[in-house]
Amino acid sequence: MTRQDVVITGIGLVSSLGEGPDAHWDALSQAGATPVVDEAAFAPYPVHPLPPLSLDAQIPKKGDQRQMEPWQRLGTYAAGLAIDQAGARGLVSDMHLIVAAGGGERDIAVDEAMATAFSALPADEASRALNEKLATELRPTLFLAQLSNLLAGNISIVHGVTGSSRTFMGEESAAADAVRIAAARLSEGRGGIALVGGAYASQRWDLVLLYGAGNALWRGPFAPVSAREGIGGFVSGALGAFLVLETAEHAAARGATPLAKLAGVATDAAHQRVGASAGVAQALWRKLGAPADGLGVLSGMTGVAEARVEEDAFLAGLGAAAVRRTGSLLGHGVEATFPANVALGALALSRGGFFPAMDPADAGDGAVERILVTGFGQWRGEALALLERAA
Repeated sequence: MTRQDVVITGIGLVSSLGEGPDAHWDALSQAGATPVVDEAAFAPYPVHPLPPLSLDAQIPKKGDQRQMEPWQRLGTYAAGLAIDQAGARGLVSDMHLIVAAGGGERDIAVDEAMATAFSALPADEASRALNEKLATELRPTLFLAQLSNLLAGNISIVHGVTGSSRTFMGEESAAADAVRIAAARLSEGRGGIALVGGAYASQRWDLVLLYGAGNALWRGPFAPVSAREGIGGFVSGALGAFLVLETAEHAAARGATPLAKLAGVATDAAHQRVGASAGVAQALWRKLGAPADGLGVLSGMTGVAEARVEEDAFLAGLGAAAVRRTGSLLGHGVEATFPANVALGALALSRGGFFPAMDPADAGDGAVERILVTGFGQWRGEALALLERAA
């Protein structure tokens, strides 16, 4: 089979630093960029908050806005930005859609009331009471209004994207596989254009409680990724990130200018993180088969200690590569982090430069000819994407 080159023609990116390519280039291409952090609202856990958005620009109907949860609005907004930058409004009927999504938002008031009531009961009584609540008060329809695939549904409704649609769940691994599968389908000739990405709303108590209970969040005053001692943890970052991918032939036929070539995406999952994750990533790097000279790295390092140690070991094997830990400025957006870093890589290559250090541990400079995006995740799963300058 003759595989076709896949290029990136549009990026839609929203973070605590702002929205769109220009805002992120202006913020990140200057030395000494400062993260936007809220340390009070969800104390003791700091978060990178969502910036103000004019939702009407991408979601013009107020009714559509009202029926979406914040993470769905964020993703739908970012998807629209990507379509606009690609100049692909007239192609949405043939555009395939692949979304990486988390769970729908929970009713915090109900959760708190139940937790308060059950905490005062002996364990056996609490179990019976929970089963009773599930049978009488927590109707399935309460969750059906917030299904994960509704982000894809809203993108289809608002932007008219009516090609095939897929939604992946599975945190960081879902995002990497979404990009990988979108690129693979185009490369194999199963379509000419696709929209892929995800969204994560950091200002959600349900997610703070979920990841906090799992010891995945950083507690206390903000610290950059490499300086999170002990078990470490990630700082949640509001992120909406979508990419328009096309075959190079499709883009050329309509006169679209590629931002970068997506030369390869490889994913896997070590069965045991400690002592194995770095080796899995090294195998993926060999699979991509790219030279290490002139390499820039956009690391999705979370700050969770076990994952950070493994990724540091992998990065040490890349020689003099210029490494940038984006989590120190953008935070970690779980399903949105991998496509966000791919977007930043395409942005840098299209502007003919690279980003200065974002974290105290960042090192390496010089001309960057290609960019490697890493995604080790806060739990398990390894992913790499290789970006090259568009021809």
